[in-house]
Amino acid sequence: MTRKQRRLTMIAAALTVLGIALGLVLVAMRDNIVFFYSPAEIAQKDIKPGTRMRLGGLVKTGSVERGADRLVSFVVSDGAGEVRVRYTGLLPDLFREGQGIVAEGVLEDVRSFRADSVLAKHDETYMPREVADALKKQGHWQNEKQGDSK
Repeated sequence: MTRKQRRLTMIAAALTVLGIALGLVLVAMRDNIVFFYSPAEIAQKDIKPGTRMRLGGLVKTGSVERGADRLVSFVVSDGAGEVRVRYTGLLPDLFREGQGIVAEGVLEDVRSFRADSVLAKHDETYMPREVADALKKQGHWQNEKQGDSK
């Protein structure tokens, strides 16, 4: 084997090992990737039940229902669509009706979502970027700082 052939063989072997490693990393990460959707996007796209995802929007006024064993049910809306969310556990202190939230969990069907975690905005000026973008896209974004020139 000439020096050039050995070098090409080493490069080919290194690229093969790198490709296998990259493939293993992508397969391992596939289960951990969680996509964000608004209620309107869930209705528009063909998202299969059982899909793990994040749902964001505003908690609809008058929709919060508290049950036994810390079970809470509420509706998340972006103005163009609504999804009922069921969550068992303690809600964030800042969770309330009309509040922007992001819930992570599993879509049960187009109108029903089972959340594992619920995140609420942490002060009066913060809104998760994905939720704000989805609300702006639907025309329901209301800038709380009306005098802000940004």
